[in-house]
Amino acid sequence: MKNTLNKVKDTAGVIAPPPLLYAAGLVAGFLLHTVFPLRIPFGAMPAVLGLCLIGTGVLLAAAGFRTMSRVGTHVDPFKPTTALVTDGPFRFSRNPLYLSLTLLYGGIALFMNLPWAILFLPIVLLIMRRGVIDREERYLEQKFGVAYSRYKQRVRRWI
Repeated sequence: MKNTLNKVKDTAGVIAPPPLLYAAGLVAGFLLHTVFPLRIPFGAMPAVLGLCLIGTGVLLAAAGFRTMSRVGTHVDPFKPTTALVTDGPFRFSRNPLYLSLTLLYGGIALFMNLPWAILFLPIVLLIMRRGVIDREERYLEQKFGVAYSRYKQRVRRWI
């Protein structure tokens, strides 16, 4: 049976706010670290790399927020999408905000030296894919039709 837009609410029906899913992975990694501490070797290098990832993630998030705001659509996945955003960082990635969250997650995990959190990242990404991204893509295909299908053919999901 074909999925249709939620008749009560014009949203993608994601399972949770994406920042919450990433935060849950970091918290789980931190808690496991307190019970079974592990360290990432290589001295200060993980912290330096972590800061670079955090900075890149912040810049990418700012560009994504600014682009969405400029076209007048919502960042909140629980509110209706009012426009298909295809410029700014969305020219290179269909999910620059989720890419920025992934960079922030990795940066924080490296900076805080939390290898357990790094090990949880694939799980977070799988949950994001199934519970957020797949749902949003179905929603956007239904809402914007051919325009979104063409955009998907032209722009990769991540980078």
